[in-house]
Amino acid sequence: MSPPFERHRQAWTDSEISKLRMLAGKGMSLKSIASALTRSEESVKKRAKIDKLKIVRAR
Repeated sequence: MSPPFERHRQAWTDSEISKLRMLAGKGMSLKSIASALTRSEESVKKRAKIDKLKIVRAR
């Protein structure tokens, strides 16, 4: 069982959103973006959908 996230239900900061846009623009996978932002994959996926960003599937 994985440890619970320390940042549960924390609001997104402007710097995190800009980093998400940059990483998604570079074509990074969901898993690598989530680890870079120290957020869950589900949280990153939801935020990307809100911002209308496309995240590439890992091959």
